[in-house]
Amino acid sequence: MTNKATMPKILIVEDDPDIREVLRFNLEKAGYHLVLADDGEKALVLAHKHGPDLILLDLMLPGLDGLEVCRALKREPATEPIPVIMVTAKGEEMDRVVGLELGADDYVVKPFSIREVLLRIRKLMDRQEKKAAPAILKAEPLFMDLDGHTARLKDERLELTATEFRLLAHLLRYRGRVQTREVLLDKVWGYSFEGYARTIDTHIRRIRKKLEEHQDLIETVRGVGYRFRA
Repeated sequence: MTNKATMPKILIVEDDPDIREVLRFNLEKAGYHLVLADDGEKALVLAHKHGPDLILLDLMLPGLDGLEVCRALKREPATEPIPVIMVTAKGEEMDRVVGLELGADDYVVKPFSIREVLLRIRKLMDRQEKKAAPAILKAEPLFMDLDGHTARLKDERLELTATEFRLLAHLLRYRGRVQTREVLLDKVWGYSFEGYARTIDTHIRRIRKKLEEHQDLIETVRGVGYRFRA
């Protein structure tokens, strides 16, 4: 079972139980740990308590509305850095403008597709991670220099193709977290890649072969994807 402590945490603030459940089901399936709130007051309490990696915030909430929640989040040093995606209805263009002026990072418009929500979440997560991304990744006996594009295994140079290097670096960067094949395709190949998920399996086999007796550093999570051993 995946350790929730290693999963990216998202706070969903949505008062409609059906929409909240759809988001919960699909985001958990995509590998996120979720915290749920159905009004603005609870959202602020949970944001401070859990320190989520991202907040998906509906603007039309009972009591404290989404704009007030966003304003309060961006006013507090502890919650100001948390990326916020606003969820709005089609006719709320002015609210979207105000929300962006208050510090929200992006928005989606109802009715939305889950794929669009996941895409916007991943883009914001990527942006946050790149700000603090280390140039050196290490997990004995593996060492990767991202700037120098070199990898070493027990002080011996590890010869990797460009794609193998990106794939191994991604798994190592998220050490301990399960990476689905869909996520790996998005992160390593990009959305324009039209191949099949089995391409990842082929590259994993090649990397494992090069890791020799250390190939068990990469674990297979059946029916889901892969994980660099914690």
